[in-house]
Amino acid sequence: MSDSSGTTMKVAYEDVQAHYDISNDFFGLFQDPTRTYSCAFYERDDMSLEEAQIAKIDLALSKLDLRPGMTLLDVGCGWASVMKRAVDTYDVNVVGLTLSRNQKALGQQILDEIETDRSRRVLLKGWEEFDEPVDRIVSIEAFEAFPKSRYKAFFDMCYRIMPDDGRMVLQTIMGHPLKRWPEMGIPIVMSDLKFMRFISKEIFPGGSVPCDEDVVEFSENAGFTVEKLETMTPHYVRTLDTWAQALEANKDKAIEVTSQEVYDRYMRYLVGCSDFFQRNVSYVGQFTLTK
Repeated sequence: MSDSSGTTMKVAYEDVQAHYDISNDFFGLFQDPTRTYSCAFYERDDMSLEEAQIAKIDLALSKLDLRPGMTLLDVGCGWASVMKRAVDTYDVNVVGLTLSRNQKALGQQILDEIETDRSRRVLLKGWEEFDEPVDRIVSIEAFEAFPKSRYKAFFDMCYRIMPDDGRMVLQTIMGHPLKRWPEMGIPIVMSDLKFMRFISKEIFPGGSVPCDEDVVEFSENAGFTVEKLETMTPHYVRTLDTWAQALEANKDKAIEVTSQEVYDRYMRYLVGCSDFFQRNVSYVGQFTLTK
């Protein structure tokens, strides 16, 4: 796919692999058994992390009006937990895109174990390289890894490959634009700016955290209608705290499969992000977009 200047867009394999291809075992030490790596949805207070992750996946899938035999595209499919649930619950075909070799291998293995005639594919591809017709699209916390210069091309692609009744759920982490901070009473302190720099340099290089206005503007310009935005910010505080506790409890194993440096980096990331969501510096939500 070309960008507006006519040059072919390079896909950020290195940026994504720097994060996700450190070790499947490492992520498994703090994730729930579904290996879902995004904000959970604690529908009930007494839910385990695994139950809350499945509740989040069910919440997203319930907004798509899926019917048996449809094809669902998952952009940034992770370890395939959303795709597996979609096949099991809605009897659909699934195709997932990831830039992580580790995710592709394990995700495909998980999908291959499902008893179904539906097709299930995990492709080592960016959305920039994808151009097949699909019926529905889901994307859970991949959008914040895209540079803002690609938002237009992304929504244009999503609109183009879906039929007239197409529906899409986009879950993304967001940051309030700085102009909004004073009216929200969020003080801007140096440690916050340092943490943002740490995230963009050491955790998610190449990304750009959007605000809700960005998603609305770029999706509507592509032709979508924003049917709903459901915010889930307090749920992320609990998700991140649960991950941090699990990683800390598995500290020795984590250092063994990676290094002290990786362990320290991820603890700083999980604890710092929890603080950002707690203070409403960051927020998260699911957008339902319709054609």
